[in-house]
Amino acid sequence: MKKISLFLVAAIFSIGAFSQQKDIVDIAAGSDDHTTLVAAVKAADLVTTLKSAGPFTVFAPTNDAFDKLPEGTVANLLKPENKAQLAKILTYHVVSGNLDATSVLDAIKKGDGKAVLTTVSGGKLTASLDRGKVKLTDESGNSAFVTVTDLKGSNGVIHVIDGVVLPR
Repeated sequence: MKKISLFLVAAIFSIGAFSQQKDIVDIAAGSDDHTTLVAAVKAADLVTTLKSAGPFTVFAPTNDAFDKLPEGTVANLLKPENKAQLAKILTYHVVSGNLDATSVLDAIKKGDGKAVLTTVSGGKLTASLDRGKVKLTDESGNSAFVTVTDLKGSNGVIHVIDGVVLPR
């Protein structure tokens, strides 16, 4: 009995250690709701970058979020000749650092209701609270809401959003 208990404890620690080794790309790739995002990251040749040490905070649009874009937009962006534009859009959803939900809320509070986040692409996203939810507003005034927070990986954190925010 003692050997079985030690084995179970060792197995549980191994599983816990393995799950902590997933990076943000692995987490997104494991989600049925992010297949479009993963395909876009691959098409933009950003996999290696987003698997690097980071840390990164990713605001990850769902498949439904991409579906809200005008018809044909995603297919057009996935074309090799649009790789640079796609990379700019995707890196607009990434902020350097490890901003968990508490950090985002603290920044909004310290900013008297809004926090301006500089994205990896160099653009600005404004985080605010709207009806108790964190809302991200892009530079053109389009918004997306955070629907799931703190999917933690070995090189950062993912927050799921219900829309695609776009750089200028």
